[in-house]
Amino acid sequence: MAETIVKELNEFLKGQYMGIHSYEHYIQKLQDPDIKREFQKIQQEHKQHAMLVAERIQNLGGTPVDDEGILGSMQGFLSQLNLPDTTEGLIQGALKGESIGIKMSEEIVKGDLDGESRQLIEEILDDDRQHTSFLTSLLQ
Repeated sequence: MAETIVKELNEFLKGQYMGIHSYEHYIQKLQDPDIKREFQKIQQEHKQHAMLVAERIQNLGGTPVDDEGILGSMQGFLSQLNLPDTTEGLIQGALKGESIGIKMSEEIVKGDLDGESRQLIEEILDDDRQHTSFLTSLLQ
């Protein structure tokens, strides 16, 4: 059972790394210092989440992944080539990424987690949902 939990948590962790790297690209392109600061806060939260998940994996006796994997890396590279040039476009891209990340994460962790791991992931997903609300508010 622990092996299955570690595998699912590692898949979730890969998604966190994808988010961290995506925000890095957005931050590099953003010109508005206030929006850049907000994106940096969100990126820091993703880094904190990755650290918590990695720690949970270690506590279960597993080895946490340390990047988004080959597929995630390729997706990140391709999305970097298509980054918009406007602040609004970058916010929309981040919003889309957060939304897709939430949906994928919900699928990854749907079944085989223990109570403590499930609670951790739910708390992280709640934070990610707050990110989507905040990003939506920036567009209004």
